[in-house]
Amino acid sequence: MWKDWISAARPRTLPASASPVIAAAAYAYHDGGLDMTAAVICLLFALLAQIASNFINDYCDYKKGCDRADRVGPRRAVASGDISPRAMLMAALVTLGAACCLGLSLLLWGGWWLLAAGALIAVFALAYSGGPYPLSYKGWGDVAVFVFFGLAAVNLTYYVQTSHFDNAVFRGSVAIGLLAVNILMVNNYRDVDTDRVSGKKTVVVRFGKNFARAVYLLDGLAALCCTSEIWFSCGFWSGTAAFLFLIVHVSTWLKMCRLSGTDLNPILGKTARNLLLFTLFLSLFLIGW
Repeated sequence: MWKDWISAARPRTLPASASPVIAAAAYAYHDGGLDMTAAVICLLFALLAQIASNFINDYCDYKKGCDRADRVGPRRAVASGDISPRAMLMAALVTLGAACCLGLSLLLWGGWWLLAAGALIAVFALAYSGGPYPLSYKGWGDVAVFVFFGLAAVNLTYYVQTSHFDNAVFRGSVAIGLLAVNILMVNNYRDVDTDRVSGKKTVVVRFGKNFARAVYLLDGLAALCCTSEIWFSCGFWSGTAAFLFLIVHVSTWLKMCRLSGTDLNPILGKTARNLLLFTLFLSLFLIGW
């Protein structure tokens, strides 16, 4: 039973929510404003919000008939009968509620205006797959991931610790957002045929697999460019770290280009790993710089 819930939380994708908080904490440390309590609350909030969104996605895809018998992705809990639709919906709402309660505590650091930001995050967690205009079904999933796992997560986490925004942090948030988008890109690249049949108009369905492959590669290159001042900060060692990330990124991209169907499932985890690797390298040199 617990294995079913752990699988439904999609742990391989959780670096998408952990990485922006880690990066923001490193930026705050670099600028002399690290607040570990606020950073940990942000991390828990981000993880719970993503898990809630994953639960909602599992429930909504079942309701909309997108989890078909010919699905090539990992086993879905509701469609496979492992978890009932009602239990999944309740778990999603409880998890999102817990995230919102944690988020409210951040008002002590960031002020009441954060209430509006938190409300938007909660709404979009629901609207990603549910509601009258599900973003992931209309081709806006990549934009939502970029904004909420990149721009919002990094900049707001930095703000609650330092009480201001910063241009370098914004560039870092763009980099993290682009690499988070690649996780979704692999998912939709793998599912393009079943998504097309189900009427799910993802970016890959709209523009094709060649477009997806090009964007995936460029996202990694753009992430390095956005944070170039970090990679030049410590000479040989930071430059080597950037080069190692580039090798891993290109290697994963080449495998993505060669594979299809269920063979792409490990690429999803490797793409999440690449985001975490980039974040850890970035954080290491921010702290040591």
